[in-house]
Amino acid sequence: MGVLTGYRVLDCSIAMAGPFAAQRLGDLGADVVKIEPVTGEWQRHVAAGGAEGNKINVSFLSLNRNKRSLAVDLKNPEGKEVLMDLVKTADVFLQNYRPGVAKRLGVDYETLSKINPGLVYVSMSGYGEDGPYVDRPGQDLVLQGMSGAMLSAGREGEAPNAAGQYLVDAVTAYTAFEGALAALLHRERTGEGQLVQVNMLDAIVTLQMQELAVYTVGNKPQKRSAEPHAHVYIRAPYGAFATADGFIIVAFPKLAKFGEVIGEESFLTMNDEVDTWTHRDDIFAKTREKLKHKTSAEWMQLLRAADIWCGPVYGYDDLMTDPQIAHNGTFVEYDHPTEGHVKVPGFPIKFSKTPSTIERGAPVTGQHTREVLREAGFNDERITSLEQSGAILEGEI
Repeated sequence: MGVLTGYRVLDCSIAMAGPFAAQRLGDLGADVVKIEPVTGEWQRHVAAGGAEGNKINVSFLSLNRNKRSLAVDLKNPEGKEVLMDLVKTADVFLQNYRPGVAKRLGVDYETLSKINPGLVYVSMSGYGEDGPYVDRPGQDLVLQGMSGAMLSAGREGEAPNAAGQYLVDAVTAYTAFEGALAALLHRERTGEGQLVQVNMLDAIVTLQMQELAVYTVGNKPQKRSAEPHAHVYIRAPYGAFATADGFIIVAFPKLAKFGEVIGEESFLTMNDEVDTWTHRDDIFAKTREKLKHKTSAEWMQLLRAADIWCGPVYGYDDLMTDPQIAHNGTFVEYDHPTEGHVKVPGFPIKFSKTPSTIERGAPVTGQHTREVLREAGFNDERITSLEQSGAILEGEI
């Protein structure tokens, strides 16, 4: 049994941030019912990286395990009634509609809290529920650019590089997950439900707590350098450097010790707290020149022996064979009825008494419609009638 066993979550979200947050709740044992249109959630129909899957594409597969699918048409009056009946038994309702859509559909917090005053209602948006940007699309890369974070690395004057993953979506998912747990704790203490609002802009901005404090309190400008330094507020050398056979990371070593290891005499007399800022480009360039003459393994052996922080630059092939990853059990594996053998990252928190589990993989559209509605008190005659009217869909594997 997981720590959230016995709680029911109605997941009305789409794309990544919302489904990822709901999956986290499911990994901890919550009964997550994915409420999706009879045509299937939008993400089912968009290939990820060109990988489409068999019946379920890999993007949907990765974000919707430990959920049951109830396919219902919320624009159909009978379909709306189905959802309202389910809300009575729910603990958490999660949605990431554009602001205003939930109210138009009649599934806003004010409406649902009257049906279930103890409901924890998590509303996710791009920029907030109101304000000057309320109608803008909350897209990951757009928010990365707006957050300020992209201009904390790379070369001055060159276009910044985006994160190699959907960073804003992931951070927003974790923020929503955290908010849901906190609100459930409050409800356990008081019996009171509440509205939890999370937006992508605030999530990615608050992730930069240290960097923004350096700017706002320390009055240090966010100035990139001529070399591709990895962080504007960390002293040189700091970044990825080419070696004879690949790349390694070097992270702000003591310059004198570092100079001895790589054979750069000019570093021996430099001041770590002064010269590493004023000569940042020069230090980076000299480091780059020295490191290209040995292999990554050779440099890491030498640098680690000198207690200098360094590490490899992995691709996914390397990551999958790393012994620490294997030791940690970072990836989980299971067999899916339509997609075959699945190996994906698992839940990253370990509980001694209530571990996370995978009870089911991502469902096909409406796979659990009849099962969920039976549990909610619907008889087979009504379920069949709803299906015949188009209000719901009962999917098959």
